[in-house]
Amino acid sequence: MNRESGFTLLELLLSIAIIAIITGMSLPLYAGFQSRNDLDVDTQGVVGMLRRAELYARTMNGDGPWGVKVQSGSAVLFKGSTYASRDTTVDETDTIPTEITFSGTLSEVVFSKFTATPSATGTVILTHTANNETRTITLNAKGMVDY
Repeated sequence: MNRESGFTLLELLLSIAIIAIITGMSLPLYAGFQSRNDLDVDTQGVVGMLRRAELYARTMNGDGPWGVKVQSGSAVLFKGSTYASRDTTVDETDTIPTEITFSGTLSEVVFSKFTATPSATGTVILTHTANNETRTITLNAKGMVDY
C-alpha cells in the first residue's frame, strides 16, 4: 500500500473557514481602534497648537500675538490679533478628517504678546462620528491646556 500524505479537501475548507471567522471578528475591533487612534492624534495636534501659540506669544516670536482657530476640517496656528487679520505667511495648518467634528465654546483664541494671556477660555470637543467617542480640550484663563 502506497499512501501519499497531504491535506484532504475537508481539512483545507475547515482551515479557511476558521481563518475567515477570526478575520471577521477582528475587523470591527480594528475599526474601533483606528477611529480612537485618529481622535487621539487630532486631539494631541490641537493641544500642541494651543501650547505652541502660547509659547510663541510668551517668547514674542515675531513680535506679536499668536492664536489658534479650530474649524470644520482644520486647525490653524496663526500670527496676529485675529484669524481674519492674521499674517498668512506663517500659518501652520493641521487637517482634521471629516469623520471628526468639533464643537464647544472655543473656536478661536489669541494669546497676547509677552504675557500669553488667552483672549478666550472654554472647551473644544472633538467627536468621531463612527463611534461617537469624544475628547474634550479645556483652556483656562491662565493659558493652561487640559485634555
